[in-house]
Amino acid sequence: MNELKNRANTIFQIVVSFIFILIALITIIPVLRVVSMSVSSKNAILSGHVTIFPVGFTPDAYVKVFKNSNFLNSFLYSIRLTLVSTAINIVMTILAAYPLSKKNIRGGKLILVLFMLTMYFNPGIIPTYLNVKSFGLLDSPWALILPGALSAYNMIILRTAFNSIDDSLFEAAEIDGASHFYSLLVIAIPLSVPTIATLSLFYAVGRWNGVSDILYYINDSRYYTVQMQLKQMIDSIKISREEGRTTEIVAENVKSASIVISMLPMLIAYPFIQRYFTQGIMLGAVKG
Repeated sequence: MNELKNRANTIFQIVVSFIFILIALITIIPVLRVVSMSVSSKNAILSGHVTIFPVGFTPDAYVKVFKNSNFLNSFLYSIRLTLVSTAINIVMTILAAYPLSKKNIRGGKLILVLFMLTMYFNPGIIPTYLNVKSFGLLDSPWALILPGALSAYNMIILRTAFNSIDDSLFEAAEIDGASHFYSLLVIAIPLSVPTIATLSLFYAVGRWNGVSDILYYINDSRYYTVQMQLKQMIDSIKISREEGRTTEIVAENVKSASIVISMLPMLIAYPFIQRYFTQGIMLGAVKG
């Protein structure tokens, strides 16, 4: 009987592993194709010979992208914007989640319900735009930061993580004369690092990939993020006939190179945060 169970478990693990490997391959193939298109020769691209491996390697597309000052400025600006936005997001989330994790806070349940209502009832684009306009945030980086400074969903996850910390730790700190702010810095935050790191990744990816709010609130090209600049580049890029004769690139090269460059920060950051990912989500979902 045990042998049958072990054999069944082995078969199950093999099947599941095969399915996940297949899903991973399906997911990575488009990325490999974009990378290959960015470094392949124009003849290989025009003849349709490029699949997931580059044909006729040439770095000219990256040279052209790095010579584009608008794209580079937007890239650096996007990094700064993402860092500032993520920092504000996390601070706001911590400051909202920690008090609401306390059982004896007066009116805490009502405040939590009000937070949850924002998840189900959205005022819509026009009221939000008018609200941003009334605060004078149009054509300002703050229009991309303040309206989304706090996610109720992420706050609830972090609140649950704080809630799962043993109350005796806070009671001992309180007996020693520690303030709530000190308990937050010394006890709550260090014990919730996986959850905070995971939520930071959520906020950073959301801001880095965001385009719609830029379309609504930003007309000044100085505040275009790399994704907005990439969108415009893909829509309008052209390679002149003279340049096409003297170089080994076509429009697809430059578009693909721009996409690869725009993906790099998230690809670099993810491996450092990935080890917290599962642990952080589970920690924020175990105890209500």
